[in-house]
Amino acid sequence: MILFADEGVDRQIVDRLRRDGNKVQYVAELAPGITDEAVLGRSRETGSLLITADKDFGDLVFRQRKASTGILLLRLAGLTSDTKAALVSAAITSHGDELSASFGVLTAGGLRIRRSSSQRARQR
Repeated sequence: MILFADEGVDRQIVDRLRRDGNKVQYVAELAPGITDEAVLGRSRETGSLLITADKDFGDLVFRQRKASTGILLLRLAGLTSDTKAALVSAAITSHGDELSASFGVLTAGGLRIRRSSSQRARQR
């Protein structure tokens, strides 16, 4: 699975996902400071699951109806970097296929997955 990590994602998470064998493109390494729309576009272009801590992507996908190839929103404030990395790794390992073309929210309490509006429209 190809993952696209927004620049606000902790480096420890990116490193852990790479150690797990995932190909991870990291905005902080590629193009720091690009807009959220550019991040979403690059994720789409590569068919990647976007990992972010930025709630603005929910607005882009659900209110503005921008297409995505899947987003995992991290809501893990207050946890150690190692704990965050372990939770993200487990979510990707267990639910990677479900997250494709969906919008997932990962918290310390679990993972919620919601299909994006573009995916729901295709299934009708």
